Formats: sequence, C-alpha cells, structure tokens
Amino acid sequence: MAPPTKDVEHVPLVIVGGGFAGVGLAVRLKQAGVHDFTILERANALGGVWRDNTYPGCACDVPSALYSYSFAPNPDWSRVYATQPEILAYLQAVAAEHCVGPHVRLGTELLDARWDDDARRWQLQTTAGPLTTTVLVGAQGLFGDPVLPDIPGRATFAGTTFHSARWDHTQDLTGRRVAVIGTGASAAQFIPAIQPEVERLVVFQRTPPWIMPRLDVRSVGVQRAAFRAVPPLQTALRGGIFTLIEGLGLVQFVNLRFRHAYEAVGRLQLRRQVRDAGLRARLTPDYMIGCKRAILTDAYLPALTQPNVDVVTERIREIRPHAVVTDDGTEHAVDTIIYGTGFQAPTRAGAVIHGRDGRSLVDLYDERPQSYLGAAYAGFPNLFTVLGPYGAAGNQSAIYMIEQQVGYIVDAVRAMRAGDVAVVEVRPQAQAAFLDEVDERSAGTVWVDGGCRSYYQTRDGHNSGLWPSWSFAYAHRTRRFDPSAYDLTPAA
Repeated sequence: MAPPTKDVEHVPLVIVGGGFAGVGLAVRLKQAGVHDFTILERANALGGVWRDNTYPGCACDVPSALYSYSFAPNPDWSRVYATQPEILAYLQAVAAEHCVGPHVRLGTELLDARWDDDARRWQLQTTAGPLTTTVLVGAQGLFGDPVLPDIPGRATFAGTTFHSARWDHTQDLTGRRVAVIGTGASAAQFIPAIQPEVERLVVFQRTPPWIMPRLDVRSVGVQRAAFRAVPPLQTALRGGIFTLIEGLGLVQFVNLRFRHAYEAVGRLQLRRQVRDAGLRARLTPDYMIGCKRAILTDAYLPALTQPNVDVVTERIREIRPHAVVTDDGTEHAVDTIIYGTGFQAPTRAGAVIHGRDGRSLVDLYDERPQSYLGAAYAGFPNLFTVLGPYGAAGNQSAIYMIEQQVGYIVDAVRAMRAGDVAVVEVRPQAQAAFLDEVDERSAGTVWVDGGCRSYYQTRDGHNSGLWPSWSFAYAHRTRRFDPSAYDLTPAA
C-alpha cells in the first residue's frame, strides 16, 4: 500500500459508528486476523440507538433471542423482548469480551470524507483532526438523528419540549399536561409508560399504525439454566423465531392476499382492547398491513382508552406558547410536548462521504436510492456500508441483515489483502443490474401498493431501500465477496 500522507495519521481501515453494526464488524475483523482498524464514535460510549434512546418503556420489537449476534448468544435475557438497558449492557459486554475498546475513538465524529484518486485512499476530517484510510466503512445505522416536524410556531412554545430519542429525564411528568406528536414505534412504547403519571395526555395521530399482539413474558430461571447448559436449545429457539418473522415476507413481497390473516389478528386486537366504537374507528388503519411498520404491543391501545387520554386526528395547524392548535381551531392547552416523530433518512449520514466525482452518498440517494447489495457504490472506491439502500429487510431482524453484510465486508477486506489489491470499486454495470432486479421485485409489494405513505417509499412512491425478497436469499448472495462485480486495482 502507498505510504501515508505526510504528517497525517493513516489507519488502514476506519469504521464509522459504534452500534450493533460497528461492534459486530470489529469482532468479525479480529476473528479474521484483521486488527489494524479504528472505530470512530461521535458519542462518549458505544451503543448506537440503544445508548441514545432511553425513553420509558424502550425495548426491542424483535424477540431477544434473535435480536443478538449469532456468535454471541445470551442465555440470560430477562424476558422475550429485552429492554433498552439490558440490550445496551449486552452490546457493551460483547465489545468488552472481544477487546473492541482499544480500537475505538470516542467523542470523534466524521465531518468529511473525500476519495483521493492519486493517493488511492480516503481523506477524512474528524472532530479530532485529519486521518487517511484505505478502506472506509459506514456503520452509522438507520436511526441516529431524530427529526422534528416543521410545524408553524414550534419554536415559540414556552413549556418543555424534547424528542423521544433525546428524552429529558430531568423533567418529572407527574401531573403535567403532555402532548405527544407522532404514533410510531417509539411512541407506542413510551405512551403506556407515562400515561399513569400525567394529568392529561393528548396524542396527535396522523395515521394509525397496525397493532399486533406482543405476547411478552418474563423468562424463568429454569429456562435460562437450560439455555446455559444446552446451547442448542437457544439456537433452536432462534431458528423458530427467525422462521416466524421471515414469514412476514408472504405479505410484503409474495402476494398481498396473504395480508388478510395478519389483518384479522390486528382487527381482533383492536376490537378486544378498544370497546369504544368512535375511538376504535379513529385507531383503525385504512391501508394494508406492512405498508407502514406494524407495531407489536399489548399496552398501547389500552393506554389510549384511559380517561386522561385524548386521541386527536385533526391536522396540527400551529403551536402556540401554551397550546397545540388543530385545523378545526381547537386549542389543546399543554405544558409539555414530546415528539415521537422518527428519524432523519438514514442517508443523511452519507452527506459527508464524497466519491470520486465529488458527489456525496446523499446526492446519489436523491437521484434514486442506489447501491450494490446495500454494501457498495459505483463511484465510491474502497467504501462499504452496513444497511445501505436495499440492504435492510422489512421481514427480519436488523441484526441478521447486519451480520450478512459484516461477513461480506470482512471477506472483501481479506480478498484485498490476500491479492495485494489497492482499490475495489463495484462496476456500474453490476450495480445497474442489481437495481433493475430490485425494481422488478419491488413491483406489487405492499411497500409500494399498500395504500399508505411511509419512509419505506421515495417521494415518487418507489421502494426507498428495503431488500424485496427473502432474507435468507440475501444471505446466500452475500456469503462471499464477489470480485467479478468489481474493478480491482493492484497495489503495484
């Protein structure tokens, strides 16, 4: 490899992000004998979304046995769906067990990355100074930067405001009049947690989510002991959960008629938990299940039926110093506003990564979501990403998809070093063929034809980045780095 730029530190491989993707990649690199890498983490601890999201009731919505690394099973999950503190502790324990810490630079954010064709490396600007690297991996995840809605008067509100992903634990909500704007996955978890405490809870709902039974129970000591004594038992449980979740693909991309069975379960849950016909009508989705993210919860709907809760479906017109005003002119007096309004598009993190022609990943995405296998990009040499466009699944645990891409990236790094390759870049023809396949498979999916608008879609109604097939098919595609899809430049 070429010598490092004078007076600028060179790191052969840089990973951006210290969540599940970054830690998983670090562990797999070390297991493959690759130790000359660094993780840049902008926060002061590893953990990603599980470090940042500390709102009451925060937990995973995939059973814990599957929401964990296959190489690090945890027999001691306290319940079917682990809570945020437990997941964060698990991730940090895995990092400690595999000695990831010495590779991490905390409090270091990537500000700009530009490919230098002459030097055959990435020039990085970080909050801790410049670096160069041969291989850059974006592992920032999908839900890092919360978004606030563009509501007139939002800045004039005189009370307390915060986003669920930046929960203000200094605020005691007891006896407060609280507005919640947004009814996505996070709100469905924190609303039941805060409802008993507040004096009044006004939930502003734009689109009702499909609610499915969660069936969460605590694990018992005998079960945990059995998993420790006979690890294949937990492996079998993981396989069973994988199969159940994978079956959602029947609705999403096989045939929309399969939705009826799932929707029947959702309607039964709604009828059983919401007796008031008027409220039930407001909480009934008018789109196909799977078009937006369905939510697993047994607590959300009962919380909305409580006497101190109002569900408002009128569009918000403006926010005033002490109230939220809807289009019908009603002033909803509140002293606290909690935004459960989701996150910026995951590609926003790519705004600082510029390829050979100076365009950023966001520029690329704005043209249309594009990548090769969600892991590589034409025009961006020696760049890999985890959960890039068409590398995330709608019917499987994100950790499963992360592991497939991590394996693919590790194999690519080993191939580069074994073959003394200085530059790998996916061929435009290979990427175009992949995108044609994605377009063909996306036609008729519930994400496109399900009758809703969601972050699963681009502005013009196309699939915004979900892998439109079985996740095990994706695993087969990424089981080995495929050099035939790339231009390879030897180091000499």
